Amino acid sequence: MLLHIKNMVCNRCKWVVKNELEKLGHNVMVMRLGEVELKEDASPQQLEQIDRTLAEFGFELIGDRSSQLIEQMKTSIIGLVQEPDKLEKMNLSDYLSTTLHRDYSSLSKLFSEVEGITIEQYFILQKIERAKELLVYDEQSLTQIAYDLGYSSVAHLSSQFKKVTGLTPSHFKQLRGEKRKPLDGVNE
Repeated sequence: MLLHIKNMVCNRCKWVVKNELEKLGHNVMVMRLGEVELKEDASPQQLEQIDRTLAEFGFELIGDRSSQLIEQMKTSIIGLVQEPDKLEKMNLSDYLSTTLHRDYSSLSKLFSEVEGITIEQYFILQKIERAKELLVYDEQSLTQIAYDLGYSSVAHLSSQFKKVTGLTPSHFKQLRGEKRKPLDGVNE
């Protein structure tokens, strides 16, 4: 039985979902972002139990085809943003069409109707979230972050970053640094 799960976007998510399903007595055959294949079918009562359990961790079972397709689009976009080498090889529309085996214009129309934003806007939001994450890690220069996220320049990244967050990347980084307190100076 194939289950589609909303908000399952990283390896940690996969681990949590697998552990919770196994606690409920289900045998997990295959785990992918947004999908779990169980060895046996689940009854309607078991599906309700799975949904309640997963909801405690911010996940949700997805029933209808449109919702499943939108979740697949989101998961694909997040996966694309997480893997810089894929970003430079193909554009978003080709990537989604190839990955989901659907015409991009129909994907785009469905996404916009249901989510209220375009696929491209969602993609930009995910890239900015990734940029924020990388800025907090403080392991890469802004130039490297811009390159990894497929921006043509630091100025382009900075412009989109400010448009989305209201802050420049350097101001964001500075604010995040101020929130961290050094361990020295702790009452001894």
